Amino acid sequence: MKFALKAGICAAAAALAAGTFAPSASAHSTDEWRSRTPFINQFNKTSVIASTVPANGDVNPYGVAVVPRSKDNLRKGEVLVSNFNNANNQQGTGTTIVQISRDGKVRLFARIDADKLPGACPGGVGLTTALVVLRTGWVIVGSLPTADGTSATAQAGCLIVLDSKGKVRETFSGHGINGPWDMTADDDGESVDLFVTNVLNGIVGGVPATTNQGTVLRLELKIEGSRPPALRKITTIGSGFTEKTDPDALIIGPTGVGLGRDGTLYVADTVANRIAAIPDADDRKTSAGTGRTITQNGHLSGPLGLAIAPNGNVLTVNSGDGNIVETNPCQRAQVAFRTLDDLGAGALFGLAIAPENRGVYFVDDTNNRLDLLH
Repeated sequence: MKFALKAGICAAAAALAAGTFAPSASAHSTDEWRSRTPFINQFNKTSVIASTVPANGDVNPYGVAVVPRSKDNLRKGEVLVSNFNNANNQQGTGTTIVQISRDGKVRLFARIDADKLPGACPGGVGLTTALVVLRTGWVIVGSLPTADGTSATAQAGCLIVLDSKGKVRETFSGHGINGPWDMTADDDGESVDLFVTNVLNGIVGGVPATTNQGTVLRLELKIEGSRPPALRKITTIGSGFTEKTDPDALIIGPTGVGLGRDGTLYVADTVANRIAAIPDADDRKTSAGTGRTITQNGHLSGPLGLAIAPNGNVLTVNSGDGNIVETNPCQRAQVAFRTLDDLGAGALFGLAIAPENRGVYFVDDTNNRLDLLH
């Protein structure tokens, strides 16, 4: 899981620009350093793939994850989407994950019953943006549950582990897991590092309205045969992020995370309207605090979902408008932005790079659908 170029992709890019970079045999392709042309600039069309509303009426799609390999009910290249709200539009009460094919066919992957969980999950089930599909077929999704759709009843929740048939097999809770909001994985098949943002630290019963206790955790998992992943260790690698309750968004705090090839973890610091970087995310033993700022303000407007583009740039979608923003972390500059949704604030959340780098999948919460920028 550790990368060959821990010394720095940005340093390699700078050396290449100066004509002094000589890639070693172990280095990744120099195409990554040569081309920092904005990834999203090659796309000019947005298409609706499918509705994300299952038979039980769950709405407000949050998490987006592309299936890396086929196994059982999972099909390579298809997209899983988690729903945060129930049919009554109460936040933190959604229980379903839908699976969507490239041509827009939708089927239910899982409906999670809070009364039948095999482990602890304080408060029950309300599925968040924290959604990953591992190479071995395990699906892990975050839960930040409420009893009535308000922050006053929000509880710590957990991470829920499902097998490739959509059956819940275990939960991870406690030990700093407190309102898991988004997640990414460094996955080599046998061992996995999960990076999870948490937005409920210091907030109980919706009080106080604002704290500076948001965290990023690294969960180290071991995969052995058909047994559910074994949790080996949890480390806090980021802390001090601002979190606040909000009647429209329930909770606002650190959201999207994405791991760069040099081991830097990028975090969408939503309240501070910036993209943060936590170095040595796979290896560090202590918190980097709120990290260093890669970019702030500009075209950012409450960044939520985050993904790493094939060129190494950071893609984020805004909560405050319908835009996607691309940031070059080496230049610490926003290099492109585009309107994905003309409905404005509150329409966007999770996103993922489409297979073969043919576009960007994103959810439209306003219309409850999966769309593709291509």
